[in-house]
Amino acid sequence: MQWAIATAAFLASAVEFVEAFTIVLVVGITINWRSSLLGAFAAAVTLAIIIATLGVALVKWVPINDFRLIVGIILILFGLKWLKKAILRYSGLKALHDEEAIFEETMAEIRARGETIVPRFQPFGVALSYKSVLLEGLEVAFIVITFGSSVTSASGNGIASAAIGATIAGILVIAAGVIIKAPLTKVPENTLKFIVGIMLTSFGTFWAAEGFGFEWPLSDAFIPILVVLYLLVSYGLVTWLKWNKQHQLAMANLSSPSITTTEQEEVRP
Repeated sequence: MQWAIATAAFLASAVEFVEAFTIVLVVGITINWRSSLLGAFAAAVTLAIIIATLGVALVKWVPINDFRLIVGIILILFGLKWLKKAILRYSGLKALHDEEAIFEETMAEIRARGETIVPRFQPFGVALSYKSVLLEGLEVAFIVITFGSSVTSASGNGIASAAIGATIAGILVIAAGVIIKAPLTKVPENTLKFIVGIMLTSFGTFWAAEGFGFEWPLSDAFIPILVVLYLLVSYGLVTWLKWNKQHQLAMANLSSPSITTTEQEEVRP
């Protein structure tokens, strides 16, 4: 269970850190790295405080069954949101997330404001970097707190495992960004979101049912079965959506010539 918690936190955090890093990179290049890094560091401290205070409070004051019910329902909703986006992108109904496009768009917005590279701290640069890291990091904090607290109540180290997974993801993303010095466009973000969506939904289903007093056969070992079930359902949805899209395009192509022929017949003398 601890490995599963750390893995889920790692994957979810990697996605969010990639998105946050893109904005931090833009601020560093267009304004200055002092402002960019100060904002990112301040946001990281804020997130650490949120995780520490809320995590301890939840473990201390909320009964385990009630907590798992609430967390389970939230994780299901949260996981389905990520899963929906991934399914729509795999089926071609939604555009893939493009970090390079976001990088160029944000850079253009900053330049349009007239911001230039200066050696001193720039409030706008600090605020933009802080906001981006904080907003993306709040989802990381949510994963760490919910996953970690549910296991902490039983084994005593769930938050530590989730925090370790998130920290490793952050270090790897930052290291890759420093080496490449460009948006991390090669990271399979949609695949990561799909995997995380499956994991969140599976854990959420497991914990929500436990919160209602249901006893799963095989106990924690039933979670991989839930993962497989959600994978099969997701694959079926992607396949059906692709077929439906192709069917609609085929019908549109068939109807277009018939409409043109009818219009031509109507205008003939």
